[in-house]
Amino acid sequence: MWSRLRSITYRKVKRHHHHHKTTAAEVTAATAAMPSECSEPLTSPFGELATNLSDSELRETAYEILVGARLSSGGKSSTYASDSEKNSERAAATPQTLTSRAASKVKKALGLRSRRKKASEKAESERVKKVSTIGETMRVQMRVSEQMDSRKIESMVLPLEMLQQLKPSDFPNQEEYEAWQRRNLKLLEAGLLLHPLVPLDDENTAPQQLREIIDGALEKPLETSKNNETMQALRTVVLSLACRTSNNIGSVSETSTHWADGFPMNLKIYQMLLEACFDVNDETSVIEELDEVLELIKKTWLVLGMNQMLHNLCFLWILFNRYATMDQAEGDLLSAGNNLLIKVENDAKAMKGDENYCRMLSSTLGAISSWAEKRLLGYHRYFRSDNAESTMGCVVSMAVLSVKIMEGGEGISNEDHIEGNEMDVGQEKVDAYIKSSLRAAFVQASFQYLFHYNYVPATQCAKYKMRKIMETVKSSKSSSTGQQNELPFMAKLAEDVSTLAFTEKETFSPILKRWHPLAAGVAVATLHSCYGNELKQYVSSIDELTPDILEVMKGADKLEKDLVQIAVENSEDSEDGGKSIIREMLPYEADSVTSNLVKSWIKTRTDRLKEWVDRNLQQEVWDPRANRERFALSAVEVLRIVDEAFEAFFLLPITTHSALLPDLATGINSCLQHYISMAKFGCGTQSTYVPTMPPLTRCSRRSKLPSVFKKKEKVPKKSQAGTVNGNENDSFGTPQMCCRINTLNYIQNELNVLAKRDITHLSSSGTNQDIADRMEKVFELSAAACVEGIQQLCEATANKVIYQDLSHFFWDGLYIGEVSSTRIDPFLQELDHYLEVISITVHDKVRTQVITEMMKVSFDGFLMVLLAGGPHRAFTLQDYEIIDEDFNFLTDLFWSNGDGLPAELIEQFSTKVKDILPLFNTDTDSLIEKFKQVTLESCASSSAKSKLPLPPTTGQWSPTEPNTVLRVLCYRNEETAAKFLKKTYHLPKRL
Repeated sequence: MWSRLRSITYRKVKRHHHHHKTTAAEVTAATAAMPSECSEPLTSPFGELATNLSDSELRETAYEILVGARLSSGGKSSTYASDSEKNSERAAATPQTLTSRAASKVKKALGLRSRRKKASEKAESERVKKVSTIGETMRVQMRVSEQMDSRKIESMVLPLEMLQQLKPSDFPNQEEYEAWQRRNLKLLEAGLLLHPLVPLDDENTAPQQLREIIDGALEKPLETSKNNETMQALRTVVLSLACRTSNNIGSVSETSTHWADGFPMNLKIYQMLLEACFDVNDETSVIEELDEVLELIKKTWLVLGMNQMLHNLCFLWILFNRYATMDQAEGDLLSAGNNLLIKVENDAKAMKGDENYCRMLSSTLGAISSWAEKRLLGYHRYFRSDNAESTMGCVVSMAVLSVKIMEGGEGISNEDHIEGNEMDVGQEKVDAYIKSSLRAAFVQASFQYLFHYNYVPATQCAKYKMRKIMETVKSSKSSSTGQQNELPFMAKLAEDVSTLAFTEKETFSPILKRWHPLAAGVAVATLHSCYGNELKQYVSSIDELTPDILEVMKGADKLEKDLVQIAVENSEDSEDGGKSIIREMLPYEADSVTSNLVKSWIKTRTDRLKEWVDRNLQQEVWDPRANRERFALSAVEVLRIVDEAFEAFFLLPITTHSALLPDLATGINSCLQHYISMAKFGCGTQSTYVPTMPPLTRCSRRSKLPSVFKKKEKVPKKSQAGTVNGNENDSFGTPQMCCRINTLNYIQNELNVLAKRDITHLSSSGTNQDIADRMEKVFELSAAACVEGIQQLCEATANKVIYQDLSHFFWDGLYIGEVSSTRIDPFLQELDHYLEVISITVHDKVRTQVITEMMKVSFDGFLMVLLAGGPHRAFTLQDYEIIDEDFNFLTDLFWSNGDGLPAELIEQFSTKVKDILPLFNTDTDSLIEKFKQVTLESCASSSAKSKLPLPPTTGQWSPTEPNTVLRVLCYRNEETAAKFLKKTYHLPKRL
């Protein structure tokens, strides 16, 4: 009898290497392609035995206990059934077994599906013939051959009984017997000394006695006959230890022994039994006879100290471990584990006081949580659209529920929507999963550009030292490298992040929303932050604006809009409408960044233009012979640069042209106005050339003093050519002044042309009408500056010619001494030559303006000679006709027989002179009376009538203006006038 038992205990079970895999279901197919590193072996949460019992030895022990437990409960061993009985059993069991496969209650409760047939009908028939009873099923699942099982006995005994009953003669050789004996001794050591259910008492000598016997037997095989003293001692000490209880330590109980129910030895043995629930030919499939097998396994609970709660926890680990270590090829196992974990949650509440259970629970859930969190913290790497719904939900549920149980929190239901506090464990964990996984996915997305663009992501600063990110790929370089149409890396990254966000929204967020109501919002906020960090680094490295940079800003703006839209859509049902999520998304301000970059670009352009203006104006000679149009060549270059600047501006791929156009216009106008200002700089004004009026004196015919009141020395008479054409090195000669006038006129005209051309270009390209309207006003300031500059140059030219170039003939010569001998003819001859040069040099559009200014200055100068020419000039009544005739000659010069200025224009500016000249034909007495009248009329106080006040010099010459009449009296060459002025104002005869 015991020799037959020996045959099932010493032989190693041969493992079947032919695995028959069934057709994968939807879940199985979804999980079949998981990353290979997902299938790493997991550490058992049951701990390790303190002795070196192998899985094979534990499996043999488990089977022995199972058979013993089955027999002790009244079961019948398949070993001792006759062939006819076995055949009868198989015939009767086959339909019942098939029925049980279709109606397994445990499978249904755990969500396990029945296996699909992959083998032929013949192979299935053979399998049914082999596995006909639950006993035989367990034998096959425990990997015990039919030949070995045929020598079993009717009852199962403890290792002690087996040591005593079996002899060396029952084994093929002494070596196998000794190995078998060592296994049983190690079982006794493990169950009674190393892992006892009831802790050993230090005062009890039995443990030491057992240890000495075992040590001796390991050195020399134990003599196991009943009369052997060592064997008797072994029996005595084993029974004393096995029958102890916590309430009666050291006592022997005849009804209960504790040799295999200590932790974790009982769990290790029970694990071997539960492993039998998996098909030996398909390690990922649970056998169809699961209900019957589990019922049979439960018979070992008394021996192993197990209960329903421990069973649930062990079975949970077995299902989960089988799924995790078998390439996650069977999604049903994960789902079953998740369903069983819900039961464990309830068990945990009932078993809070059980130290062993709590320790085992913590270890098991810790292992499950660690495995799950590794995948969930990077779920984009482990899950895809085809397996997320079926697999990821279970993984999240197990991870969250494991943490909840370990923290002692309330469980979470497995419904589509999970109720709970806003920041419960589930929401907190899922929040962490989303952020961690998306950060990892972002790094993965950006990492692909590491070598292509020599780019180091900002999020990898802990691993890489942050280098300055430079975007230097220009169109010319791109063409040479064959990447002309390639997007910049940050623009590509924005596209990848957008794709990642939409994938998250469609694939993962609906699953994670069960635990986190704002799952999609958290996801896009995380991506927004990740890309924002990179964008910040990128922008900080930009030195100048390039098309690539604008493309990046455009991509960033689009990405931000996509992310915000997803966040808003996801938050429609939330209490705050997603405002909390939106607040976390600090704006990229792409438009602002772009605007600042464009403004910087504008400033760089305008600064360079200003530098160019300064540099070239220093070399400008204002030579009208430089080109046919007689303007400065520097103006041509300035306008070319301006045109290029506007063209480049409108080619920028931005949407804010209208908003930034004023900045460009301001910068360009500033440069143009600087050029205009420099063009007229140094040319002088009216005050530069017009002589200062001398103090009033009364006339004296003997006064022939030189022109001492002049500010400048008398200019010697020059030749006509030298005076009119000027010196080539003189940048302020009359031809050069005309060139300056032409230049400003050219700029004014070209600005209008430039504005109209840009408006036409913008209209044809479909640009906003607002931009086109603004372009019409872009150059208003510069055009106004040109108008003002031309007028100032015309005035400066006229005053320079009249008062400086022709002063010898005019201010220093006209009417000095005898009026009849110093008339205006020499001045008119020289002035005519100047007018001819000006007419030839100045552009048609400004010719009239220049000559008109010449006429105006000539007329004003004529009055200056008559009214403020100094004490060396004096006029009699008879001189009036000469003066009047000379002025007519002067006006005729500008009329030039109809070829000069229009008669009405001449009349307009000559009226004042013609109104004043009759005063020189008025007798002295009448003139004195007129003076008194106009003076008294202009006085504000009547008390001043007793004494005539001295009228101030206003320069506003008029026949009714007191100072004008007074000056006529001052230059009247007559005694009556001299006496009146001496008596009234004590005016001197000379300075």
